[in-house]
Amino acid sequence: MPTHLFLFGGGPPFTPNLRTRFAALTNAGPVAILYVPRTGKDWLSYASIYTEPLQKDGISSFVHLPLSDTPTKEQLAQLKQCQGVIISGGETELYQRYLVETEIGDIIQSHFVNGIPVAGFSAGALVAPERCVIPEIDQRDGQRLRLPGLALLKDAVVCVHYETWGEAAHLVQSFTEEGTDRAFGLADASGIYLCDQHLIATEGTDPVVLSRSPVR
Repeated sequence: MPTHLFLFGGGPPFTPNLRTRFAALTNAGPVAILYVPRTGKDWLSYASIYTEPLQKDGISSFVHLPLSDTPTKEQLAQLKQCQGVIISGGETELYQRYLVETEIGDIIQSHFVNGIPVAGFSAGALVAPERCVIPEIDQRDGQRLRLPGLALLKDAVVCVHYETWGEAAHLVQSFTEEGTDRAFGLADASGIYLCDQHLIATEGTDPVVLSRSPVR
């Protein structure tokens, strides 16, 4: 099955054309939205920024899955039934902790290789490659971190909030240190779509792409 990966440099909503592509691949859902709960924030009110536009594309069923160290059997069962996965944004270290080498992460990886589309926003995009590189600005102790990722994106690194955070030097450093074939710098309100690891479409500000071979 072809794989489908959508990565966005900032928070939601989807950019319009990539949203339509994502929705078309889900067979009308249900779609799981994975998020790390934040104190004082009403998730369901915030989640409408994902759900309302997708409803216009025919998706009527959503699973809101709060991430933690101890997902329930019911949550795992719900995720297994989903036909699309959205990984939201927030504190990247927590997303990495709850998704990489966990039961939730295993389900996402299985879905992905079976053709179910996965979309990552900000932290969700950072955790998608084989290596999750977190810049100092995105780390509570101001330390640059290199951690295992979900390995949905092969032989590449990703930087998000590329312009807002001034990530040009970080992108070059990550590309050099990790020795990957590609590096993507994604701006806010911008996204890319990769099918079978090939860059198929972009929307919003053009991504900065570093490559050791012809861009694909």
